[in-house]
Amino acid sequence: MCAGLALAGLASALLAARAVRRFGAQTRPAGPALPATVLKPLHGAAPGLTDWLEATLHQAHAAPLQVLFGVGRADDAAIPAARAAMAACPGVDATLVQDATLHGANRKVGNLLNLAPRIAHGVVVIADADMRVPADWLTVVTATLAQPGVGLVTCLYRGVPAVPGVWARLAGLGIDWHFLPNAILGESLGKARGCYGATMALRRETLAALGGLDALKDLLADDHALGEAVRRLGLKVAVAPVLPDHMMDEASLGALWAHELRWSRTVRSLNPAGYLGLALTHPLPWAFACWALAAPFGLNWGLAVLLAVLAARCWLAWSVDQLLCISATLPRLVLLPLRDGLSFAIWAVGLVRGTVTWQGRRYRMRPDGSMTEA
Repeated sequence: MCAGLALAGLASALLAARAVRRFGAQTRPAGPALPATVLKPLHGAAPGLTDWLEATLHQAHAAPLQVLFGVGRADDAAIPAARAAMAACPGVDATLVQDATLHGANRKVGNLLNLAPRIAHGVVVIADADMRVPADWLTVVTATLAQPGVGLVTCLYRGVPAVPGVWARLAGLGIDWHFLPNAILGESLGKARGCYGATMALRRETLAALGGLDALKDLLADDHALGEAVRRLGLKVAVAPVLPDHMMDEASLGALWAHELRWSRTVRSLNPAGYLGLALTHPLPWAFACWALAAPFGLNWGLAVLLAVLAARCWLAWSVDQLLCISATLPRLVLLPLRDGLSFAIWAVGLVRGTVTWQGRRYRMRPDGSMTEA
């Protein structure tokens, strides 16, 4: 059984490597640039937040741009960072909105609802605070939205350590070597049905047709729900060929574990069968198990399975690094078995229902996808 799972995962890794190369071969559209309002819900100040927010303001965008930063508390640590970013970009229409009004269990969506009355332009772009975007991000996103039949544009993303240390580095590798290639493969096969908080762009009339953001206020996976609502309107959700940086500031194993376990349990709650199928995206632990179980019986093919799977995983990691223009150094690849083992452990624990931690609060998920504070 372990050999079968390992070899199926090997095939999946090779397919993902091919999908990654095809994703990298896409051409970024240069226009049209549409007038847009970017909503940035903020909570707390991670190291480097000012620079990340400045990247949103420094867009090479040929159409009007409005940026709305939102915080809930008047003493939120993100406020100085947002003000510093706006001071560094005085020519950009940017506003910091402080509003403590609560609308539901999902405080990020509540933050967005507090920003909604100030939206000035016809395209609304929601982007998580921990994303650092390239200068052409908004143009690529709005140009993709301008294509016929597209109702929402989203972005995949890469992982970049925002603080020194092995845990932030491992968190970034989890994005680069697990999430990103698996998502690219799923999107290429039409199976992912993704909508990612890195970027969610849609027209105001589309958002109005969905009933606004109010329906998302109690959902943990608000991004997924928004994408599904757009699809129910008969519109497409497109993935733009641009990769923002997801800035990883995990300073400890506990922080990394809590963050990734929330992602895992969210995915499992949305699609339990699909989550179980993610066993195939962890071929290296299955191959190690195969080798360990076969060795006492003198079955040398267990080692061959392990080496083949390790080669496939290294090939996929190298393909992703090529996409991201990262030199595949030996110290980076040495972390592959550790990262794969950690990802497998989090996936296994995610099979069990439980609470998740988000913005310092613990939540319990209901079967319908809504959440309540535990």
